[in-house]
Amino acid sequence: MVTNIPTLTGTDSEAKRQEIRTYFLDSYGQFERLFAMLKDDEFFYRKSEPTRHPMIFYFGHTATFFINKLLLAQVISKRIHPDYESMFAIGVDEMAWDDMEGSRYDWPPVSDVRAYRAEVKRRVLELIDTLPLTLPITPESPWWVILMGIEHERIHIETSSVLHRQMPLESIRPVAGLEPWTETPEAPTNTLIPIEAATVTLGKRADHPLYGWDNEYGSLTVETEPFAVSRYLVSNAEYLPFVQEGGYERSEFWDDEGQAFLEEHGAQHPPFWVPDGQEGYQLRVLDREIPLPEAWPVEVNALEAMAFCRWKSHQEEAYFGLMSEAQWTHLRERAAIPDVPEFDPETANIAFVHGASPCPVDRFAFRDLYDVVGNVWQWTRTPIDGYPGFAPHPIYDDFSTPTFDGHHNLIKGGSFASTGNEIMAHSRYAFRRHFYQHAGFRYIRTEQPIDDVVTSGNIYEEDAAVNQYSDFHYGESYFGVENFAQKLARLAIHYTAEGTQGQALDIGCATGRCAFELTQAFDTVTGVDFSARFVQVAAQLQREGLIRFKRTIEGAITEEIEVAIDDFAFAPTRDRVTFWQGDACNLKPHFTGYDLIIANNLIDRLYEPRLFLEGIEERLNPGGTLIIASPYTWQEESTRPEHWLGGDYDAAGNLRFTFDTLGAILGSHFELIDRRDVPFVIRETARKFQHTLSEVTVWRKR
Repeated sequence: MVTNIPTLTGTDSEAKRQEIRTYFLDSYGQFERLFAMLKDDEFFYRKSEPTRHPMIFYFGHTATFFINKLLLAQVISKRIHPDYESMFAIGVDEMAWDDMEGSRYDWPPVSDVRAYRAEVKRRVLELIDTLPLTLPITPESPWWVILMGIEHERIHIETSSVLHRQMPLESIRPVAGLEPWTETPEAPTNTLIPIEAATVTLGKRADHPLYGWDNEYGSLTVETEPFAVSRYLVSNAEYLPFVQEGGYERSEFWDDEGQAFLEEHGAQHPPFWVPDGQEGYQLRVLDREIPLPEAWPVEVNALEAMAFCRWKSHQEEAYFGLMSEAQWTHLRERAAIPDVPEFDPETANIAFVHGASPCPVDRFAFRDLYDVVGNVWQWTRTPIDGYPGFAPHPIYDDFSTPTFDGHHNLIKGGSFASTGNEIMAHSRYAFRRHFYQHAGFRYIRTEQPIDDVVTSGNIYEEDAAVNQYSDFHYGESYFGVENFAQKLARLAIHYTAEGTQGQALDIGCATGRCAFELTQAFDTVTGVDFSARFVQVAAQLQREGLIRFKRTIEGAITEEIEVAIDDFAFAPTRDRVTFWQGDACNLKPHFTGYDLIIANNLIDRLYEPRLFLEGIEERLNPGGTLIIASPYTWQEESTRPEHWLGGDYDAAGNLRFTFDTLGAILGSHFELIDRRDVPFVIRETARKFQHTLSEVTVWRKR
């Protein structure tokens, strides 16, 4: 699949429009061609492996992404299929808030999802043909969101191809253009190439002419010491002795995480190796099994790659390990590999140009090294984090930050299935160390021991909003004003005391304080927030019992705050709460059966608050309580003026207040129990605070 990747710059807007149109159609078509490999519709409802959704989820996911992001960016104002745009929205990376419980889902017919994909395609093409286009395209442009959707789908072309390799062979049929390589020569002997020390600058300029994900931007300069690196990727032949000598059974080669992986998965060899019953192996490619090609790169997860390096260190009494991100970048720069659009995919096993599988490790040379890019991704020992200057993109703020947890290692270089942004020089993708991709590794040797993992800094260090909300929820109280999240929970517990305190929902839970407080009275609590960045804090506090954040004192001067869950009264009941990422305007159907729902300073931040309010009674049990807290600070950045519930004038020129609109919407199903102002204070610096009144209205379902 060779397609010209659009740049963000140019002088001819109409030519750029056509460029993006072609790029979109190519992406959409390639994704659907991949799913044509499933022999029958019944196989769409099978899982490739237990931690994943059935294949139908991934088939619908990339289309719903376009609609959800275009709606959030206010490029469109209407959904196509709300149920699908909730069902297929989230659940691809084993995050604590990913809902992988299959019993919650009533998966639709494949034919209906195909029809939905066709309608999304029509809608996006209509936008491409009609949206005003000004060059260059910037992150604030609606065209950025379209490119975001395309690049997101290109990621899933590759990740879905991995899932296809994990599906039972009887569920797969060959598809033209997705055939594997046929060359299976003897493997070359790997050797080491000395690499000089270097100063490497990582990161991408804000005005770079290519689309980028948020984690690519910023700047970090790293000094790399001299090292030696393997000329080739580690081949199946080079990895085989590690397997034959019992490497998967020898605990000294596996760290704690690796041993946990072995215990859980029972791995005895790489995932795509299939025992042939005669002490040998076949290799599973997309659509068939072939005799193990010894010259092809081995495909393993990071834990297996690190275990091999420990084994090799033991064998040779030397220090071997994985590259860091900076070391791989040095290799690419040393080989003078051009970036897109000058990069020629014919020079590497990439973008399905030469086939839909790995190839021999000695086919594509970049000076004295092979496969610096292409063939299979290369695991690094670097956990992904943001560079200095990192800021999440507001339309996809959960693309990167949930992976800044120290458990997701970067992979570099791309694979035979990588396209689009994945083949760009600055691309940064990371996966959990036990995940499988089309990924292998090359090793380095140094004079000193190599750390298995390059430690990264505080994951919230550069995230001002997360720092501020963490302090708002778990920090000090100011000017005698009670902690707002705690106060709201106490009010909720008071107003439900005479009824049932079974299940509670805190929607707009942010970093989780109110949800935690509710566990002291309710049997189970669900915390939901649109921002994965916020939910991540709550999930970490629950899981690890500790969070750290930075509080601004003055200018760039900060202090680090450490919060332990054992310091709070809710510590003994913390396991009663479950945190989810979710869209309040399109909640999944299983969020129902509650005795209490709190909308926590939420409605004036929603893109269409009526979608949340209309029908909310269906999620409450009879006699249930709804609490809405909001300062009614309506603003166009969050909500289009036509969707405001107040703060403006009606058609006759009369003042329109939010409280009155709430009464009109809720009045037929609810009785108003209480209405009061509750103050809160948000600290910005040591001498600047926001003092706000949130109107809290309490409604009882009739």
